[in-house]
Amino acid sequence: MSLQSMLLKFLLKLPASWKVKMAGGTPVTLGGRTLDPNFQFIAHGAASQPPMSSLEPEVAQQAAIDGFAMFAANPEPGVSWEDKEIPAGNLHQIPIRVYRPKDQDPNAPVMAYWHMGGGVIGNLDTCHAFCSMIAKTARCPVVSVDYRLAPQHKFPAGLEDCISAYEWALRSAESLGAPAGRAAVGGDSMGGNFSAIIAQETRRRGIPEPDLQLLIYPATDLVTEFPSATTFGETYPLSTDTMNWFMHHYLPDGFNREDVLLSPALDMRLEGLAPAIIVTAGFDPLADDGPAYAEKLEAAGVPVTYKCYDSLAHGFTAFTSIVPDARAACLEIAGMVRDAYSSS
Repeated sequence: MSLQSMLLKFLLKLPASWKVKMAGGTPVTLGGRTLDPNFQFIAHGAASQPPMSSLEPEVAQQAAIDGFAMFAANPEPGVSWEDKEIPAGNLHQIPIRVYRPKDQDPNAPVMAYWHMGGGVIGNLDTCHAFCSMIAKTARCPVVSVDYRLAPQHKFPAGLEDCISAYEWALRSAESLGAPAGRAAVGGDSMGGNFSAIIAQETRRRGIPEPDLQLLIYPATDLVTEFPSATTFGETYPLSTDTMNWFMHHYLPDGFNREDVLLSPALDMRLEGLAPAIIVTAGFDPLADDGPAYAEKLEAAGVPVTYKCYDSLAHGFTAFTSIVPDARAACLEIAGMVRDAYSSS
């Protein structure tokens, strides 16, 4: 652990009132919501750094690795993991990390999981602790996928990696101690986008559909101008400006954002999709996206569990070591997955 990380964790143990005083003096309130003091303190410190949108992608990718490492939490006890590579056709190998809980439930499906990062940043370490929480709490194997990133590999490269990894999870489920030929999908932010798309795309391709879709602060509609994009447009760690920067690097020139392989909420046939758990953060330009998609799914007869963590910011799954309410939220989300498995 670096000295900077140790100092930050020490300061974040101070009383909430002290952290607020050191980060502007008054609580941050937007849209009737008050930001968690820990996130306020972190955001205040980050404000002195250049915005991601001012960086070259390669610089931003390394900065994200370094930043997430500073906040990294230890994986849950009782969970083992193994790094390996799986084939994506004859083209390349996809790095994955497979988590197995000590007391695995043989009836719990394997979950394929995709990290956040706008399709441009992030890696297996970004969601390391959270994947271990899902594995331990839901007592299921989790396959975390290190899909290709833009701009080195623009759309649909990352999505195709995720589909290949999902198919591998289906084929490998029995060898992982899970029910044969079954899998769930999950992810946060861009990973939530991938999960929502794959829940639909499997049907279009004739691939076995997932048992469950876990969508954490997902981007499902890249066309509609939601009010939250303005109200929370300058929040940390995701701003509207950063979202636009992500899409600039992720998409080929002239790509139609109405395409359901980018905006799954615009699919006209949502009936019969896998049950969904949709979670949002209160301080997030995407805060309105999740509930809007939840309403569409419910209108189509899809079972949906929805919750917003009003005081937390986008990306909270990566802040569990320094934001206690983020850890509590992640454990609760993992419990939602466990409950969904037990009721299926």
